[in-house]
Amino acid sequence: MLDGYQMHDLTQPWSQDTPAWPTYDNPKVWYEKSLDTEKVNGQKIEFMNHTGTHLDGEKHFVASGRDIESVGLDELVGDAVVADISDKVGDYDVYTSDMIEDVVDVREGDILFVHTGYQKYAWHREEADPHAFFCKHPGPNQEFADWCKEKNLNYLILDCGSADHPMNTVIRDVRPELAREAREKHGVEDLDEIFPPEGYQLMHTELFPEGIIHVENAQVPEELLNERVQIGTFPWRFRGGESSVCRCVAFEEV
Repeated sequence: MLDGYQMHDLTQPWSQDTPAWPTYDNPKVWYEKSLDTEKVNGQKIEFMNHTGTHLDGEKHFVASGRDIESVGLDELVGDAVVADISDKVGDYDVYTSDMIEDVVDVREGDILFVHTGYQKYAWHREEADPHAFFCKHPGPNQEFADWCKEKNLNYLILDCGSADHPMNTVIRDVRPELAREAREKHGVEDLDEIFPPEGYQLMHTELFPEGIIHVENAQVPEELLNERVQIGTFPWRFRGGESSVCRCVAFEEV
């Protein structure tokens, strides 16, 4: 325990039951060695980087981007603010920078945790709902991405399946019935009116070249909502890694 600080784990539990991002393979865990035959347990794991709480690195979308090893600890640990917009957004809603600034003071260079409330639908929760968590959660559009760049944010953390709106990802194509729901929700005939093709997955494609990466599938306790804390994200020291599973920790001064 660090003197003067209380630690809060912002990480989902991880197991063979943790779902990967839709269209990605789910994890496999098995015993390559076991106590009954080898007198030692040794597990083997096969999984996509985008399983459970994970840090999306620049290299995930940018060929010339930094790998995970190149993202220093001085960047991964720093001043953060947790913005609770859960009472402002629901299925398929678009959140804005104004919603964030209505509840917290975001400073230049901050780590920003966007609490949509959809962590309650994560796989390990009582209300687990993968359709809501991965495919219906609120997300941003161009206005928010531009604001992130103006604020020169350090990185973002999300409590849902993606930093991008699901209708600005492959979900729109693989779940056409949900795309129809989203069109009806927003009263548009074509979702391109809200998410034009040139801005496809813009929280990845536009922010990663600027060094603004993000953590997805995180969670945050209620007592930290709308609070300013220190946050540390600890991925593997993964040379060549495009992304990495990680442990996220908030350090609250007491």
